[in-house]
Amino acid sequence: MTEAPVLIGVWKQLVGQEPAARTLSSASAAATRIIENQPVAPGAMTHAWLVTGPPGSGRSTAARVFAAALQCSTGTGCGECPGCRTVLAGTHADVKLVVPEGLSISVAEMRSLVQAAARRPTNGKWQVVIIEDADRLTEGASNALLKAVEEPPDRTVFLLCAPSDHPDDVSVTIRSRCRLVTLRTPPPEAIAQVLVERDGVDPERARWAASVSSGHVGRARRLATDEAARQRRTTVLRIPLGLRRPSDVFTCADQLISAAEADAGEESKVRDEAERSELRTAMGGDGIGKGVAGAKRAAEAAVKQLEKRQKSRATRTQRDTLDLALVDLAAFYRDVLVTASGAKATLNHPDHAAEIAQAASAWAPDSILRRLEAVLECRDAIDLNVKPRIAVEAMVTTLRQG
Repeated sequence: MTEAPVLIGVWKQLVGQEPAARTLSSASAAATRIIENQPVAPGAMTHAWLVTGPPGSGRSTAARVFAAALQCSTGTGCGECPGCRTVLAGTHADVKLVVPEGLSISVAEMRSLVQAAARRPTNGKWQVVIIEDADRLTEGASNALLKAVEEPPDRTVFLLCAPSDHPDDVSVTIRSRCRLVTLRTPPPEAIAQVLVERDGVDPERARWAASVSSGHVGRARRLATDEAARQRRTTVLRIPLGLRRPSDVFTCADQLISAAEADAGEESKVRDEAERSELRTAMGGDGIGKGVAGAKRAAEAAVKQLEKRQKSRATRTQRDTLDLALVDLAAFYRDVLVTASGAKATLNHPDHAAEIAQAASAWAPDSILRRLEAVLECRDAIDLNVKPRIAVEAMVTTLRQG
């Protein structure tokens, strides 16, 4: 078996993604030759890219790393030059990052971005536009982006990120004009290694977190470093064997919803207050003395608009957090099916093997499958904007009945 090459510079941030790193590093080298007016093989570098992969595989990380390499003074993604450092820190003037604050990316936001992207770079080599969650583009936003992708400025590169389980959510006309980079699910060994080396996690805990994260790097890091996250996962995995009475349906549903709200609340609280404080300061809303009444009114109006966006972002965060819990639940029922069938496949929750074996001996295969389908249908319902509590209560009712 050939040993995976060691990634260096900015590329070492791509956990377990050696094939994608080779593709992107070759393109960044070709981009440098283009800037220097040297010959480049056809297709070696293009103006639009679509990075796809399963949740947690590092799509946005891959886009940022590629952007850093494009702005790198050496053209290699050294990770040490001002170009690399400012891109990775999010402060490079010629790299624009779009992260959906709510459930979608609006046409107004995209038009503004396209106009900015049409300018020549100020101090970098390229104007780079990174769009996280490009599957959240509205139809109008997609059309605005399509015009820019069809007739791109000479020194502009668009990097779109989208989950591979919903590729059709990105307009086919946009996809057809992008070069595709597909990320894979990182192996547990690679995730454990990065937790130890980058985050200073104890090796034993790092191996455990990697083994139960289903290849989701961010999830593994959170489980390894956050006791509350570990407790919430334990609460979720108690549900399958904890549905003994009819009243347990509503208790367990409430636990799922409350866990998602608590997780999202912790994530949003500090960020939201910092944003409000910065906005008030920038607009003079905290000033004193004569002539500040107008500034205070303007600041308060701006803060109300900000709070509206924050509320939309909190809704999205809650849904994303709830979806992670549902993924854990679906993985439990998948493990029960694996155990019941006698297959030798690796369990998603090896630390709950005893409970999984108990369920496999108590439930018929068709009953296990119905439970798994109920979890997947709940995910789809929430994605279609069904009220999360209603969708979760319906799911848990099926989980109890089998």
